[in-house]
Amino acid sequence: MKWLQRIALSLLAAAGLSGAAYAEDLLILTEEVPVSLNYDGATGSVDTNWVGWDNILDPLVYHAKAGVNEDGVQLLDFNKFEGRLAESWSFDEATLTWTFNLRKGVKGCDGATFNADDVIYTFARAKSISGSAPIGWFLASTGSVDGFTPAVFAPDESGAAARKLGDEVKKIDDYTVQIRQSAPNQLFLKVLSIFALYIFDKETMEAHATEDDPWSHNYTNNEGLAGFGPYCLNEWRKNESFSLTGNPDYYRGAAAYDRVVVRKVPQSANRVAILLSGGAHIAEHLTPKEYNTLSKAKNVNVVGVQGNENMYMILNFKSPPFDNPLLRQAMAHALPYQKIIDTSYFGKAHKWAGFVPSTYPGFHAAGLQYDYDPEKAKALLAEAGYPGGAGLEAFPESFKLTYMLERESELGPTATIIHTALRDVGINVQLDPIPQAQYGDRELVKKDLPMGLTAHVKPIGVDAAYGTLLSYVSAHMGGILNSSNYSSEVVDGTLYGSLAEGNNDKRNEMLAVIQEQLMKDLAVLPILEFRTHWALAAGVTGMVWHPDNALRLHDLTPAK
Repeated sequence: MKWLQRIALSLLAAAGLSGAAYAEDLLILTEEVPVSLNYDGATGSVDTNWVGWDNILDPLVYHAKAGVNEDGVQLLDFNKFEGRLAESWSFDEATLTWTFNLRKGVKGCDGATFNADDVIYTFARAKSISGSAPIGWFLASTGSVDGFTPAVFAPDESGAAARKLGDEVKKIDDYTVQIRQSAPNQLFLKVLSIFALYIFDKETMEAHATEDDPWSHNYTNNEGLAGFGPYCLNEWRKNESFSLTGNPDYYRGAAAYDRVVVRKVPQSANRVAILLSGGAHIAEHLTPKEYNTLSKAKNVNVVGVQGNENMYMILNFKSPPFDNPLLRQAMAHALPYQKIIDTSYFGKAHKWAGFVPSTYPGFHAAGLQYDYDPEKAKALLAEAGYPGGAGLEAFPESFKLTYMLERESELGPTATIIHTALRDVGINVQLDPIPQAQYGDRELVKKDLPMGLTAHVKPIGVDAAYGTLLSYVSAHMGGILNSSNYSSEVVDGTLYGSLAEGNNDKRNEMLAVIQEQLMKDLAVLPILEFRTHWALAAGVTGMVWHPDNALRLHDLTPAK
């Protein structure tokens, strides 16, 4: 093992670290540190940002704990909620009004004090649609908060008026807030538990506002973040490291680890070597092969959960020839699903039979499936007007298979398998890894990726309706991600009715209709679902699975 320790020490030194320097801290190794702390920004879908806002901010309510799984990972009950910044709440069915009694005595970083004004500010910022990606607005709209409608996107004065917060979110007194809905909606409390409605510290945010940037997006993009969570930002070196210190006044008790450093180590093999040497506490976003190897190592625990992670291909309907349904079907039949599962994931994955996580309430395995059948793929390609692929050379930009450069070790093997399989039926693609910040901007904001390979997007609201609204509802109807620019009257027309449907059997029937339509149209090309894993030094315990798959550092404790 001495050779491994020497390698690890050299890697630590190259990264500006030493094992001794972090003996009493928590050191996490990952492929990238946050590029932004603005959850309404262009990189809101990039999951390496989430360790920032998930630990600096706090929600009004959150999911209660349930049991633990076979790996000892704490699970949550996604239908049961406990108070966080809100101590208690009630609902008036006659007026569709929720009343939240806020927690008193809460202190954030630098002595910031929490009250109703911070809640009002957070919802006003969400409704302003001032960021490049309106994720806060999307969550409030998904929960049917009154006034959070697509009217805010109108370019004229009517849109400007609609972007101002009215009495739909109202301060009653310093520690009481009311939120009114436009319709009954089962997702309301769930959306409050998702990061883009976590509560800002109004005073600090306003102190960084400018005339051109009244909602402080530049501040959260480049400098910091202000909230009432368990940690405070200590130092942020983009493209290098991100460190947090415990909030000593956190209302749920001080964190076990007072200082946490998230360090960028681009090569996953180097993250493995450092972890094995004892030079770090957690390594994440490793390859399936590396997790498989580490599961047999001493002093390292690999834990996981079958949660909500998936892989799919974006085929953009606005990028010809992907508007041809027969071509989409041909490509779906050309993918060697089992080979990808066996080769890239060592069998620890399964073919995705739908469009939302199979673990979610309301999931429906579509009756129509596209299995690996290269001969059928060739026949469909000819029927689409491209026999043997002839004619596809007219669309060179469309046939670039784009994915995140930082996840080359994870996604590269699958991309290569797809490249070969498509070539074998006559479809030539070029592999095109790009930086994840650029990928996130094109995926979430510009929506101009003709063909993408994605394994980082997951619906954080644990419900099939939420997953559908996030990724498959038309943009003009409120769908925020929808990176393939998919549009369906069946999906759009059925989804909002399902949100208000109180009978679960009827609701599931509506959701099944939606998911059958998604498969018929191949809104995206679903490939597989895989387990979420983390590799922990033996001295770290307390892992909890949260549906955004980001670490909540307050959960973690040293082993006794």
